[in-house]
Amino acid sequence: MGVLPVPAEVRAILLDIEGTTTPIAFVQETLFPYIKDNVKEYLRAHWEEEECQRDVGLLRKQAQEDSSLDGAVPIPLESGSGEEELERVIQAVVDNVHWQMSMDRKTTALKQLQGHMWRAAYATGLVKGEIFEDVVPAIRKWREAGMKVYIYSSGSIEAQKLLFSYSTEGDILELFDGHFDTKIGPKVESESYRRIAASIGCATNNILFLTDVPREASAAEEADTHVAVVIRPGNAGLTDDEKSYYSLISSFTELFLPSST
Repeated sequence: MGVLPVPAEVRAILLDIEGTTTPIAFVQETLFPYIKDNVKEYLRAHWEEEECQRDVGLLRKQAQEDSSLDGAVPIPLESGSGEEELERVIQAVVDNVHWQMSMDRKTTALKQLQGHMWRAAYATGLVKGEIFEDVVPAIRKWREAGMKVYIYSSGSIEAQKLLFSYSTEGDILELFDGHFDTKIGPKVESESYRRIAASIGCATNNILFLTDVPREASAAEEADTHVAVVIRPGNAGLTDDEKSYYSLISSFTELFLPSST
């Protein structure tokens, strides 16, 4: 793929995580299965805690909004005390989480519970965030050249920070100037990129967005944001049209900054 010159007006690089900084396999084969396998045990252990109750409340509200969807799983309120009643409600939450994950939902309610579960897994060393080996050296170089670096992922900001705090490259959280998740808007809507630019304090054309998803690249481009599509092992294939239309990179080292020597 060679070298991709970064436009001179770019002041900030905005990075996706899954399939861009981090192998899709890590998310699909480590992070998500951890949730599915441990959600019931986690809810039982933390049910009485305020944070867990807030998470369940958000999931219950989301379930009400989803009630018209095919296969949606409602989460009842606890209608009494006793172990049996508690198990009934916990099982409903588990079933709802499994249903949302099977539909690849990106709801804030689901992401918040996942983030809290991953926090415990990272902190105890059960999970380490995988980072492609070209990522850290490249970001250090960009920062030395005066570039700001931000993350924009559908995973919650908390989950993003955990991945980079407990990574295979050590704690690399300091490499990022800020984080965005779907609270700022969906990644496939151009308005989200305008909001990010406003939050950073620059124009949309001062940003270069790196993602592996053409629909996200298209939305960013609509907002006049520069884009490059990242090709990594395990990523979904691109159509011939997408390959010829988008700037492509297979490693962060392929980006050439104007101030690079």
